[in-house]
Amino acid sequence: MNKKRKLDPLDRLLNDAQGRLVMEFIRLVDELRPKIYIMENVPDLVEEPLGRLLKRFFARIGYPAHFNFVEAHRYGVPSKRYRVFISNLKIDLSGMEERPKCVDEALNGLPPFGELPNHLPIKVGVVRFRKIRKLKWGEALFTFRDSSNRVYRNWVRLHPKKVAPSIHGKSRFIHPHEDRLLTVREQARLMSFPDNHVFFGGINTQFDQVGESVPPLLAKKLAKFALKALNEL
Repeated sequence: MNKKRKLDPLDRLLNDAQGRLVMEFIRLVDELRPKIYIMENVPDLVEEPLGRLLKRFFARIGYPAHFNFVEAHRYGVPSKRYRVFISNLKIDLSGMEERPKCVDEALNGLPPFGELPNHLPIKVGVVRFRKIRKLKWGEALFTFRDSSNRVYRNWVRLHPKKVAPSIHGKSRFIHPHEDRLLTVREQARLMSFPDNHVFFGGINTQFDQVGESVPPLLAKKLAKFALKALNEL
């Protein structure tokens, strides 16, 4: 979504602060020599020619690089999230599929505001509040285009009987039945975080921690796969 994203793919890996984190990951794999490595990122990272370059960088340190594409909601996460997991193994989560909860199911049972960490109402201005009241399920208050001219929507009123859309750090959602934004805790539930996981920092930092994470339910299943693979090596 970064409109300042560099045009040259190699620049995005080598001359961009965020892109260099990928190179730091490769450096750490080279230094630590793990039996298994797994790195999560957006699928755009491995689009050509970047995919070819990444395979070459990993090959230089003696590791293969498999691009494993995973849809989180297929493994029980109540929000859609399509990501690539780069690993020296072909990741197979067969048998771990699980029906995801819909939004109503995921948010069910929450206590009143303040009785759980990160469960406080988000202030909204009078003008936006009036606009929120008019939104129907699936409608968005804001629409914008990313650096690749793809359309994204924000402040979407969630449909109660569907899985939530993809959650990003900047994502904000309207409650399906109430005229307000979801709390950090509610958004965390849509990413499968347990209620005892506490997010620290300012409110935007808390939302970033939720939206930029690997959903814990999916991470647990990846860990089970990795442990089984380690025992077989």
